Amino acid sequence: QVQLVESGGGLVQAGGSLRLSCAASGRSFSNNAMGWFRQAPGKERELIAALSWSGGATFYADSVKGRFTISRDNAKNTVDLQMNSLKPEDRAVYYCAAARVSGYSTQARNYNYWGQGTQVTVSS
Repeated sequence: QVQLVESGGGLVQAGGSLRLSCAASGRSFSNNAMGWFRQAPGKERELIAALSWSGGATFYADSVKGRFTISRDNAKNTVDLQMNSLKPEDRAVYYCAAARVSGYSTQARNYNYWGQGTQVTVSS
């Protein structure tokens, strides 16, 4: 059974940092692009960061550019999201996803495996 399990969410003060981790099991995703999405209350799920299979190409949404960093360890089958300078508007459920393509994708329809999500709350 293929699973993506996120961890590292929680409550943090504005300006603080959190590191989210996503561990994949059931198959290797070393040849697949990976992404982190988030969904805030009352809003649609949005892609905030994506990474190609090798980690050589990345995408960041404007809202997180310069503050968040996506990385992966193909040997461990993990992908992380380092979040710095957090803002109250970063509050959301964060989802890890694996794409069916090797180059990073900004299209949610290209992601066919999803984690259950982890809550991030930022207090002002």
